[in-house]
Amino acid sequence: MTVFNVRPWALFPLIGIVAVDQLTKWLVVENLEPTTAYPVIGDIARLYLIRNSGAAFSMGEGATVVFSVIQMIAVVICVVLAFRVRNPWAVAAVGMIGGGAAGNLIDRVFRDPGGLHGHVVDFVSVGSFAIFNVADAAISVGVVVYLVYALIIEPKKSRQQERDEEQEVQAS
Repeated sequence: MTVFNVRPWALFPLIGIVAVDQLTKWLVVENLEPTTAYPVIGDIARLYLIRNSGAAFSMGEGATVVFSVIQMIAVVICVVLAFRVRNPWAVAAVGMIGGGAAGNLIDRVFRDPGGLHGHVVDFVSVGSFAIFNVADAAISVGVVVYLVYALIIEPKKSRQQERDEEQEVQAS
């Protein structure tokens, strides 16, 4: 197989997630006041701009560099996998997880206070749940897609292939 035959399909959703994530963060930073609630659907969903130095639920605020390194590793793994995965489920999962990790990594590198210490822009607030962004949502959905594929679809497909092989042997 030559390099020209490789089609890194997962790079398309990965790049798309990064673009949408960064565009929405730019729009929010330019147009909303920090820590002010902007109702979208009453008290159920609102825009609420914060800067998060930690991980999900603002946990680990003193470990920004650790999260940055983890995100770098995740992005590298997803880019490598983008050249290997062919199954649509895997393409979607790798693209979403990689795009989300890259989107938040961009914040950690380029937003104040800079370096690997930057704060992630979060702005989606649903009920009393954590405040998150497009990148966070992409990572979460990507993990769910992968788990559904790995734990339900692939085992079912393998069992069906085994049954098909048994029927071929019996028919011979």
